[in-house]
Amino acid sequence: QVQLVESGGGLVQPGGSLRLSCAVSGSIFGLNAMGWYRQVPGKQRELVATITGTGGKTNYADSVKGPFTISRDNAKTTLYLQMNSLKPQDTAVYYCNAHITTRWSDGYYRNRTYWGQGTQVSVSS
Repeated sequence: QVQLVESGGGLVQPGGSLRLSCAVSGSIFGLNAMGWYRQVPGKQRELVATITGTGGKTNYADSVKGPFTISRDNAKTTLYLQMNSLKPQDTAVYYCNAHITTRWSDGYYRNRTYWGQGTQVSVSS
């Protein structure tokens, strides 16, 4: 069974930094594109950043370009999000997303999208 577990959230003052981690565990055949999304109450979940399977290409929401950096360590099957210069509007629950290939009970390999449980990031003075 595949699990995504986020960590690193918390309360930080404006201008501060946090580093989120997303550890992937389970019987994985392929760990493909991954990403971070965030959601505030009453609003739709929005994309923060994505990264390809090899880590060679990244994509960011315009609102976080520059201060945020997405990265991954495939040997550790872990995704990261370094968040600098945090603003109150960055307050949200942050979710890890991963496209993972696993072998199903019928013997076929399939690609599915998995989500973590979310970690709260609060930026306030």
